[in-house]
Amino acid sequence: MNEAQQRSDVEAVDSLARAYQDLKAEIGKVIIGQEEVVKAVIISLFANGHSLLVGVPGLAKTLLVSTISEVLDLDFKRIQFTPDLMPSDIMGSEILDENRSFKFNKGPLFTNIVLADEINRTPPKTQAALLEAMQERSVTVAGTRHKLEQPFFVLATQNPIEQEGTYPLPEAQLDRFMFNITLDYPSYEEELQVVKNTTTVQKHDLKSILTGAQIMEFQDLVRKIPIADNVLEYGVSLASKTRPNTPLATDSVNNYISWGAGPRASQYLILGAKTHAAINGKYSPDIEDIHAIANYVLRHRVVRNYKAEAEGISIEEIISGLL
Repeated sequence: MNEAQQRSDVEAVDSLARAYQDLKAEIGKVIIGQEEVVKAVIISLFANGHSLLVGVPGLAKTLLVSTISEVLDLDFKRIQFTPDLMPSDIMGSEILDENRSFKFNKGPLFTNIVLADEINRTPPKTQAALLEAMQERSVTVAGTRHKLEQPFFVLATQNPIEQEGTYPLPEAQLDRFMFNITLDYPSYEEELQVVKNTTTVQKHDLKSILTGAQIMEFQDLVRKIPIADNVLEYGVSLASKTRPNTPLATDSVNNYISWGAGPRASQYLILGAKTHAAINGKYSPDIEDIHAIANYVLRHRVVRNYKAEAEGISIEEIISGLL
């Protein structure tokens, strides 16, 4: 790599770190607290991955997503997933126009950011249609493939407490999400601030920080970031350790896990670590960057067995044991 190219890549990483700080500041005008959640969502966006947000109702999941789409100058559509939602309701369908010929009528998936609200409320057939779009960045209707707009980013929300009338996502479908992000209740001080801000007439005018084209440039840049062999090996061995009865598995994994993370976890650990390094102004990730994002990548890919559930051992405890 010549010196000029190297200098321009260094400048590009610096501008990504600046863009992250600007985004965080702008989102912070509307979203109080939840810094780790905002950070995780932005990391998955720059790494070109999708995220699953899990939290009880009323924690501003929808507000967070719409705020992010505003500061990113991207098109945003919200799809409320219900038990009667059909694949054609989200992908679109062929309709007969006035000239008696078929025309494709685009569904709400044709946008940049899709908020799939309460994804576990809809039947598997509709979940599968969304997951094809996430994986292939395209949809197939009546045998014709239609490419989705770029960048394309799905943020799905899931409500952990209402299990009545839900269709939990199968593990193979969960694997399509780069991150599983848990939202928690705000602290007392944060809640005071939220209530102050939301019970008055105060309005926030948000500035657009990045365009779709700039986001795609950053997504390419993340893949160019160099990584040391020992960090790469650490990420891959971390994912391998979660697989019971394999050479790298630890005793706690053999005792408490029914199955572990697949190769996609290794890829996302490395991409997530590269992005985490870049937003913090580092030009190459180290093992701390993998630790910072490991929980988001692994918690929905590692499945506990009955013994772990009976003894009250959480996925997070098992993962922190591996770190």
